[in-house]
Amino acid sequence: MLGVPVLKHGRGPQKSPTKVLTAIRLDADVVAFFREQGPGYQTRINEVLRKSVEKNLTTGSRRTRTKRAA
Repeated sequence: MLGVPVLKHGRGPQKSPTKVLTAIRLDADVVAFFREQGPGYQTRINEVLRKSVEKNLTTGSRRTRTKRAA
């Protein structure tokens, strides 16, 4: 025998994933603004985006559709 098996400890897979790993390109000044507020800047950006989505869902989109000329 080679010895006691080594068990890997770690977080493991999420039981119910709630977030999606993605890449998004943001302006440098926007990222700098959130980073200056301290740790957790990605969470704060997510909260701002969520509020914007919820606002648009409750009030409806303000964009108007224009008809194309035939």
